[in-house]
Amino acid sequence: MPARPKRHHYSVYVIELGPEVWDVARFRRANPDYQFGKPFVYVGMTGLDPDVRFDKHKAGIQANRYARDFGVRLLPRLYEMYNPMPYDAARDMEVELGIALREAGYGVWQA
Repeated sequence: MPARPKRHHYSVYVIELGPEVWDVARFRRANPDYQFGKPFVYVGMTGLDPDVRFDKHKAGIQANRYARDFGVRLLPRLYEMYNPMPYDAARDMEVELGIALREAGYGVWQA
């Protein structure tokens, strides 16, 4: 019996961060070209469903500080078109998506 192809189950995701994140000096330093009025976001990748991963961030389970403390909601319009994908593609897309959003003026944090 032939081996079944591996199912791609990795995803990138984008969490909107509350405006209070701008009060964190480290976040501001990471976003010198932030354009006033654009969203603040956290970009990540996961082998879980992005909704489950967001819930884990908010619960403090393997959480990024910014996602835990300032996460408001997922922004699926910014990532759904890419998912699902293999691990290597998700790892690369996390970086590329963060760069693209930062170039578009967003305030971005990624682990």
